[in-house]
Amino acid sequence: MSTNTKNHYQVLIVGAGTAGLSVAARLGKALKGADIAVIDPSDKHYYQPLWTLVGGGASRKESTERSQASVIPKGVEWIKDAVTHFHPDENSLTTAAGKELSYDYLVVAPGIQMDWGKIPMLKETVGQNNICSNYSYATVDSTWENIRNFEGGTAIFTHPNTPIKCGGAPQKIMYLAADYWRKNPPKNPYKVVFCIATPGIFSVKAYADTLLEVVSRYGIEVNYQHDLSSIDPGSHKATFKKLDTGEDVSMDYSMLHVTPPMSAPDFIKQSPIANADGWVAVNQDTLQHLEFQNIFSCGDASALPTSKTGAAIRKQAPTLVANLLARRDGKPLTSKYDGYTSCPLVTGYGKLVMAEFDYDLKRQETFPIDQSKERRSMYFVKKYLLPRLYWDGMLKGRA
Repeated sequence: MSTNTKNHYQVLIVGAGTAGLSVAARLGKALKGADIAVIDPSDKHYYQPLWTLVGGGASRKESTERSQASVIPKGVEWIKDAVTHFHPDENSLTTAAGKELSYDYLVVAPGIQMDWGKIPMLKETVGQNNICSNYSYATVDSTWENIRNFEGGTAIFTHPNTPIKCGGAPQKIMYLAADYWRKNPPKNPYKVVFCIATPGIFSVKAYADTLLEVVSRYGIEVNYQHDLSSIDPGSHKATFKKLDTGEDVSMDYSMLHVTPPMSAPDFIKQSPIANADGWVAVNQDTLQHLEFQNIFSCGDASALPTSKTGAAIRKQAPTLVANLLARRDGKPLTSKYDGYTSCPLVTGYGKLVMAEFDYDLKRQETFPIDQSKERRSMYFVKKYLLPRLYWDGMLKGRA
């Protein structure tokens, strides 16, 4: 960790999550001996894709956590601080500690912000009162507690009307719960309800068709264009805004799994590098900023019009690094990102649909099989292979 005596770096990277560290590891190898620093205040680093299985009781959350210091790439300085302001015209930024740092090149990859406070009573009650969420290390165990102790009634799972990380994740935990309850029936009658803000269950038809079969198999009631707007924990009522009509609908619940609204971090929204929606304004092909040519961005905080997943970052990071190096050498930016992303859609214990697609929603599948079908092999890829690829591959600039 840095004591941060320097005030200028060849490359500054904002964020030590999946995107920031993937880029840092690759740049560290390409620019040996260069002054490269990552700015991030967090002591811990999490492999969040496994939280679906943690919430379903199939993995331990401790396996998803490592110290931040242990994953910072060799040769890269870690500045344990937070960015508060960007000054792109001066090639500098300000940190929470009041330090002004300048750079030759800036990579902005702070991830996405959980807006727990946007739903009244969510922040105060998540993790208790039969309200749970997989979207925090502190609350993910409460999901499994609710699933295994569910005695019947209505179990509601939500998907908000905002961009979110991994668009399929809100329904994955629902399928695990439904599978668990089929094998271990609650003592009282029950139903499973999915309230999703979008008009369809998934954006790619081949995968959506399979998911609709899964929904039918479990007898799940799906309410489209329903966006959670408030919770009354005392009366166990959840209120949803119907996006097509504007009316409010209240539902009783015995268990409520909430996917919180998400947005770009506030310090990005309020900065001169953001677009009108608050995301870092970059070219979707080259990942270079639309206005400031020495700024690049990838990952969840970027304005790239694709699903916000770790798999997307695995393809974005090499493109960003290649183009940053090209810019540094005065060459054209020839590396292109095609919007590739992946969503491993868990549909039950030992079942998974491996969705892979690009900007045009065209399937871009890795394996020589029809990945729109539920497969046990793909479940094991998610549970065992992808975490290893993450820790030993992506974060080390090898994959």
